[in-house]
Amino acid sequence: MTSADELLKRREAEALRIRASLNRQRGVQHSSIKGGEEVVAFVNESLCIGCDQCDIVCDDNAIELYKVKMRSPLMNVESNRKAKIIRDACTGCRLCVLACPTDAITTIDR
Repeated sequence: MTSADELLKRREAEALRIRASLNRQRGVQHSSIKGGEEVVAFVNESLCIGCDQCDIVCDDNAIELYKVKMRSPLMNVESNRKAKIIRDACTGCRLCVLACPTDAITTIDR
């Protein structure tokens, strides 16, 4: 039978393996996204869930959230928010693209 110490060591090793794998994937994703002054972020409104993650990571105050009406009459939600990019303030740093959990944000040419 596995002791508690052995189990703890295996769990820690597995956590390190998973963290390393996720960091590698994020590095590949970051390098494949265009960035810089020649691009600007773009939000696909249909994929945006209004979670505020992009606004939190944006250091340039280039993202604002606005309210829209719900498309489905079956859902009674007071506020349905969507993100909007302020093009002039966006520096193309790609932080919002990486932070978006639904891949609603991409970069496009200015």
